[in-house]
Amino acid sequence: MPSFADFDRRDYRTVDVATGYDGWAPTYEQTVLDEMDLALLGRLRLDLGGVRRAADLGCGTGRTGSWLRERGIPHIDGVDVSQGMLALAAERGAHTTLTRADVRATGLPEGAYDLVIASLIDEHLPELAPFYAEASRLAAPGARCVLVSYHPQFIMVSGMPTHYTDPSGEPVAISTHLHLISEHLSAGLDAGWVLTEVAEALVDDAWLARKPKWAALRGHPFTLATVWSRPD
Repeated sequence: MPSFADFDRRDYRTVDVATGYDGWAPTYEQTVLDEMDLALLGRLRLDLGGVRRAADLGCGTGRTGSWLRERGIPHIDGVDVSQGMLALAAERGAHTTLTRADVRATGLPEGAYDLVIASLIDEHLPELAPFYAEASRLAAPGARCVLVSYHPQFIMVSGMPTHYTDPSGEPVAISTHLHLISEHLSAGLDAGWVLTEVAEALVDDAWLARKPKWAALRGHPFTLATVWSRPD
């Protein structure tokens, strides 16, 4: 399988996930746009009416948790490895509980969730199988798992790692891994999930109005959403 190092065009100094997101936390809300993930979630044929409990893995500042809360989900447990991001999520107040933990070993209760959701985190995982296995452990019968990912084609074409600018002005990369769509399919199916929906977002005029430097990427897929179900 190809690795991100084969495509990296930036060669930024790279830090681990917890260090990176702690450093990014003060400016994260100003740099991450809803077009990256929330807009794609809104396009899914996803009926959340029966969801009572959701696990928000890699919950970050609480953006996804707020999106879920606005759609009437009463109980949302958030997990993140970055204390800085969890502090911002606590200020937002969308989650029922917040726990500092790895998304591959959350410590959340087994079989307790109607929905397991994660947004823009899988590029930080060296392997996908542990994530899908943990999501399966958390899921109640009939539950769904929703994952929003950077599209592998975007990562390969842009050669851009997940990164932020630190207070000194230096761009800093957060450990980034490339996962092909086939890797997601294999890991999800092996964990007992059934794929029910796939959606892709493209770099379009609306996106370029916010990020004009990306003009050369017009028309390329940017993010990918997959919806999985667990058999009853």
